[in-house]
Amino acid sequence: MKGLLTGLMLLAGGAQADEAAIRGVIDDQLDAFRADDFASAFTFAAPNIQDIFRNPDTFGRMVREGYPMVWHPGRVQYLGTSEEGASWRQDVLITDEAGRLHTLAYTMIETPEGWKIAGVEILRDPEVGA
Repeated sequence: MKGLLTGLMLLAGGAQADEAAIRGVIDDQLDAFRADDFASAFTFAAPNIQDIFRNPDTFGRMVREGYPMVWHPGRVQYLGTSEEGASWRQDVLITDEAGRLHTLAYTMIETPEGWKIAGVEILRDPEVGA
């Protein structure tokens, strides 16, 4: 019984370590966006994203135009994390500069260089009239 409990605690500890690492990567990219440091922000993108946008300038333009709540986020709250096959999904609630709420799903993959962001999906439009 003790061995089973130890094994379960190790499994739980691994999941928590992954969650902390995943959130750390997202935090680091958000900090880079806040500083308008698209070169650094681009390094947190997975190879598939880097292949699509090719360089930090193109990537930055996409973020500014399509994800303004990520470019200059206000409050960031982490919601659930779930494993989805070879990737993980981290749901995030972001309050933009105007105080509107946005729920996003980050798709995360583990690479030899660590966790990378393989996509971000807006799950819900900003709240209307609060």
